[in-house]
Amino acid sequence: MGCFHSKVAGPLPSKDAAALPADNPADPEAANGGADGGDAGDDKEAAKRAVPVFREFALAELRAATKGFSADLIVSESGEKAPNVVYRGRLDGGRLIAVKRFSRLSWPDPQQFLAEAAGVGKVRHKRLVNLIGCCAESDERLLVAEYMPNDTLSKHLFHWDKQPLPWEMRLRVAHFIAQALDHCNAENRKIYHDLNAYRVLFDEEGDPRLSSFGLMKNSRDGKSYSTNLAYTPPEFLRTGRVIPESVIYSYGTVLLDLLSGKHIPPSHALDLIRGKNILLLMDSSLEGQYANEDASKLVDLASKCLQFEARDRPNIKYLLSSVGPLQKQKEVASHVLMGITKAASVLPAILSPLGKACSVMDLTAVHDILLKTGYKDDEGAENEILFFAFALAQVLRNYEALPVCFLCLVHVKKLKLSFQEWTQQVQEMLNTKKFGDIAFRDKDFKTAIDYYSKLVAMMSAPSATVFARRSFSYLMNEQAELALRDAMQAQVCMPEWPTAFYLQALALSKLGMETDAQDMLNDGATFEAKKQNSWRG
Repeated sequence: MGCFHSKVAGPLPSKDAAALPADNPADPEAANGGADGGDAGDDKEAAKRAVPVFREFALAELRAATKGFSADLIVSESGEKAPNVVYRGRLDGGRLIAVKRFSRLSWPDPQQFLAEAAGVGKVRHKRLVNLIGCCAESDERLLVAEYMPNDTLSKHLFHWDKQPLPWEMRLRVAHFIAQALDHCNAENRKIYHDLNAYRVLFDEEGDPRLSSFGLMKNSRDGKSYSTNLAYTPPEFLRTGRVIPESVIYSYGTVLLDLLSGKHIPPSHALDLIRGKNILLLMDSSLEGQYANEDASKLVDLASKCLQFEARDRPNIKYLLSSVGPLQKQKEVASHVLMGITKAASVLPAILSPLGKACSVMDLTAVHDILLKTGYKDDEGAENEILFFAFALAQVLRNYEALPVCFLCLVHVKKLKLSFQEWTQQVQEMLNTKKFGDIAFRDKDFKTAIDYYSKLVAMMSAPSATVFARRSFSYLMNEQAELALRDAMQAQVCMPEWPTAFYLQALALSKLGMETDAQDMLNDGATFEAKKQNSWRG
């Protein structure tokens, strides 16, 4: 069942529509890296980065991507207490996304929500966390955006672990966010709701980007600002209205955050500035590692942005002309400045049906595929069982198959068993496997675990398929750690078996280890491609 169909002018693109570049090549400003004329090399790289075309998602698709809107995948700073919760999710195929879920009463009219979302979806830029879709199905109102793996400005300024955000990186944030706002202005999106340090996120390159979520209000008629009133533009407090100059005021509060490393009220900051106590305003964790002249210019710009009267504040072009010249290390990559490891691409190679099912946690599909595959990939213990059975049948029928009988005698001598005991053991192994497979087929996973555990203990050569089936059975019994152990054992049996990697990804995802799970999906896809190429060759 798809999402509520929009009647807005110009239908939203279908799921199969082609991807668009991050920057619109028809937009001369975007092609030149924003109004300040960014580096041509940067723009060329940005043009290579494809952003999925904006589309409507089915609710079932987003539910699967977020594991049923699992609380474990909430990335909102306030967790479940946030008025509109944001989840991390993964689409079929591996792309990571951020899903904003509005409260049920925020947008009663689905048409209005879809129209607003479609408008925001048209605004694309390399300095924005681009919106890639929405859903208005049943009572749900959802926005879907690119996922940013390197946290928020709030985290890097206020809750850093290893090192404070370097001064040069703070200047880059000020510059890039001004570029983002300038582009929004050019696209006639002059209102940005509640600009703050939580709305600035860092992508896989470590570059700061402005969340596109702020281009939509939190509700049809609701508040545009959800932060403490001390940080709210004065005109909003007086009239309840947001105007373009309100965005400039909020940009000034972000400058204060960058200067001080703290979230301090503008009134207090302005008192320090008027009293020429700039040193008290500056972040002590920087330990003076900044140019006093640059700091003074940024303080002066912040004070201009925070003027009480909206008409006294500068425009966005002035912001760009003020922060642009402060950039001194343009050639140094953001992730290097921040001291973080550059995140790998979130998209794996092409996944097989099993890989796709594991990536979206479709356990029913995983079970079906494991059943259909059977033991055909197994190279070890299953062949041992079949060999024993064949040899036993030959002996019982009095066939003169000397090589087979000779091998059987080797097994008998090695295990110091009588012929009768040996035949009984083979029959018991076959029965144990049979009952385990029946239980697995019938989804009696607890019984399957019992039989497969007996089988593993009985076999001299372990079976990758048996470990894989027991791994899935453990997973279905909420024993993810044991499931991971068995999936790893399957990999030991067959080091390049994609199924073993996909099941590890499934178990790791259940354990909340998303980065490791993505690595396993990538590894599985790599071996899958290798196997396909060997068949073609």
